[in-house]
Amino acid sequence: MTGTSPSGTGRTAGVPRLPGGGANRWTVLIVLCVSLLFVALDTTILYVAVPSVTEDLRPGPVELLWIVDVYPLIAASLLILFGTLGDRVGRRRILLLGYGLFGAASALAALAPNPQILMTARALLGIGGAMIMPATLSILRQVFPDRRERAVAIGVWSAVAAVGAAVGPVLGGFLVENFWWGSVFLINVPMMLVMLLIGRWLLPESRGERNGPWDVVGAVVAALGVLGVVLGVKRIGGGTAVLGVTTLGPIVLGLLLLVLFVRRQHRREHPLIDMRLFARSAFGTSVGCIVLAMLALVGLQLIAVQYLQLVLGLSPLQTGLRMLPLVFAAMAAGLTGSRILQILGPRTMVSCGFVLTAGAVLCLTAMNAHDRFWLLSACFVLLGFGFQVTLFGAYESMLSEAPPEQAGGAAAIGETSYQLGAGIGVALLGSVMNAAYAPGVGHVAGVPAREAASASHSLGEAYKVAAALDGPAGAALRVVARDAFVRGLHITLVASAVLLLAGAAIALRLPRGAADSVERAEGDNAPGLDAEPAAARTHG
Repeated sequence: MTGTSPSGTGRTAGVPRLPGGGANRWTVLIVLCVSLLFVALDTTILYVAVPSVTEDLRPGPVELLWIVDVYPLIAASLLILFGTLGDRVGRRRILLLGYGLFGAASALAALAPNPQILMTARALLGIGGAMIMPATLSILRQVFPDRRERAVAIGVWSAVAAVGAAVGPVLGGFLVENFWWGSVFLINVPMMLVMLLIGRWLLPESRGERNGPWDVVGAVVAALGVLGVVLGVKRIGGGTAVLGVTTLGPIVLGLLLLVLFVRRQHRREHPLIDMRLFARSAFGTSVGCIVLAMLALVGLQLIAVQYLQLVLGLSPLQTGLRMLPLVFAAMAAGLTGSRILQILGPRTMVSCGFVLTAGAVLCLTAMNAHDRFWLLSACFVLLGFGFQVTLFGAYESMLSEAPPEQAGGAAAIGETSYQLGAGIGVALLGSVMNAAYAPGVGHVAGVPAREAASASHSLGEAYKVAAALDGPAGAALRVVARDAFVRGLHITLVASAVLLLAGAAIALRLPRGAADSVERAEGDNAPGLDAEPAAARTHG
């Protein structure tokens, strides 16, 4: 995504001249990190607001999944598109446009009167996020041409993503408890306005080398392919027959479009993604591990939030606080990841991370309708640590395997895989949960068929039906629905553990030893050098 100066010194093309020297680089870093913080917040801040959204807007189960899932899905689909567009028209320009769109979409989401408007607003937020995320990292690389300074900057940048994930549920819980669910979006509006003004004044403009035409058609084909696959999965979760046209049709069409995209990239002289990277076993395996890890856990996190609020009866703020051990453990794993990698190597590190995470997920099946605080907290600590260890090792192996001149493209593939795995994970595990829950509430003594059908949509809907019925029938429906949700959660936990163990088996294809990518890169002064120190790349 970035080029180098003809001198071959490793300094990227288009490095802006910053007034005031080095001190201003760190000021720019602060602005970029604040931008990333609000994008990261928006990936988790809605989780604790889901029951409130369900109560107010009354979305169906598929609509609810789309409300949560469309943001990371759209962002993942468009990361490469906006990353390459920024190289051509200016990264600051794309970033400022992203600020404006993110703020406007946040206002629309906060005031949404129905699920359809909220879904549209979340999709626009995904577009704005896709403009902001790659632009922040690209500008950061431009203003930190020195490799060691850039390593520190990227470490701070990635730590902010973890902080955003940690603060999201707590902040969301506080806002929902004291205001209303729309406030989780409304806080973005003044901040994006401030960032737009500061960014226009302070951030430098930069561009990369313009190698060949920009493949807009390829980016659109890839986005439509992903949307088709996930739409089919969501419809299965909504109760449609698994072999029906409305489920297999979008999935098959999506897969065909993705195959077309891959063939197109192979034929183009200047592809959006150099597909030859995937011919390297360690690279393709690492990307697969990232997708599997996110797919297995992100959807589970959303279900866990519903369990804490609807089964245990915790408030949104209490729910956010209960999730903190998971995220803080992940942050601790990120800080110690480089040392663990040196001792174990990528193969053992990633495989053990998967196994540890699967073990923690299976331990969560001991949870029931009663609050078991210490068990839940211990499982969350193991879960967060194992999950981050897995991601850290996979990212290091992927970035080390990529040639130095293709490191920018490799980082974009990793970010896309992370977001795509998260989007599909919410759809897939949400579908498993719905399929396991619905049959349990279909026939309850004293509950009419119409009300039973409504209760089968979600536990929140079942509680509303039970409250309207009142009497013995309502009480019975409430207990049956709660127990059905817990059983469905256990089935979903087992499904997640199976995916994680499959990831552990796939990770055995990774190399045994850790490649010292920084040392190797410093010994290579070839043009195009823009490798990102893997130890600095962590996720919340």
